Amino acid sequence: MTSLFERYQLGDLTLPNRVVMAPMTRVRAAAGGLATPSMATYYAQRATAGLIVSEGVQPSLVGQSNPGTPGLYTDEQVASWKPVTAAVHANGGRIFAQIMHGGRVSHPSTTGVRPVGPSAVPAVGDVFTPTGPRPAPMPRALEEAEVPEHAESYAGAARHAVAAGFDGVELHGANGYLISQFLSSNANLRTDSYGGSVTNRIRFAVEAAAATADAVGGDRTGIRLSPGGRFWGTEETEVRELYTALLAELARLGLAYLHLEATTDEELLLELRRVWPGTLIVNPTVPMGTKQTNREDADHWLGQGADLISFGRSFISNPDLVERLRTGLPISPVDEATYYQGGDRGYLTYPAYQHSA
Repeated sequence: MTSLFERYQLGDLTLPNRVVMAPMTRVRAAAGGLATPSMATYYAQRATAGLIVSEGVQPSLVGQSNPGTPGLYTDEQVASWKPVTAAVHANGGRIFAQIMHGGRVSHPSTTGVRPVGPSAVPAVGDVFTPTGPRPAPMPRALEEAEVPEHAESYAGAARHAVAAGFDGVELHGANGYLISQFLSSNANLRTDSYGGSVTNRIRFAVEAAAATADAVGGDRTGIRLSPGGRFWGTEETEVRELYTALLAELARLGLAYLHLEATTDEELLLELRRVWPGTLIVNPTVPMGTKQTNREDADHWLGQGADLISFGRSFISNPDLVERLRTGLPISPVDEATYYQGGDRGYLTYPAYQHSA
């Protein structure tokens, strides 16, 4: 059976193990969406992961979802990321930038502009703002002629990511954000070429991935998806047909990987494994839930055909997670109160395992 600690060849990258650090929002960026020295330390501390996928990085101002998140659409942002990627590489790691367009999951008090989405349908729930949680606002429905510009924004951010030293990018197509909104059957009520049928609902995702692969190479482009997931009020009909059609189109692009969240039943996930011809990353636990992925989850999915396994919250409180998994050391709990509070506490203050004499 495949071991979590075997090497894996991902395009031109040789991963020393099959552990992936999943993307996690930590809202520690500086004003202007700039990466910081603390972010360089945070990612460098976790460089023993086979691959790090960064927190979601907005490709434009209107694409920003949460306050305190970094961007990759200005020269200043690119320059701020260079010390981060250099620190990861100096510690022997590899890092992809996750490109995340929030779409309707945003607020004017965060960005100064009205959020956009496939349709004028607000997200369900409160969104984060500089003054605390507030009800999700009504987004402006994108005109058909505008949609390609937003698909292309992923490619623009990818070019900036490579210029900043990232090894590649992951498109955030999951969890109710813009790509996921287009896939949805209740957030996307369009009657043009981007809505209605399965073929039309997958169009935006395919165009965004194709533009990114054309910009930086398919071998530097991954995508994360949450089949059947219900985040921020999104729902999907024809889930099996939707995702098998989407994966068939994405497979033509020669992408680096597909990153699937376990947001549907195992039977469908295994069917998608059979459909997808390339590298598959599986995140075995539902994001924003209570359960953390453990070694047993990882071994199960490696046995089911996954190539790499992503771990989220465990990496927050265990910078040496790979070694803890390898040797069976205890996994330290995470202080949820420090997830998004800013500052270095609960960010840089989790130590590696301390062996007693």
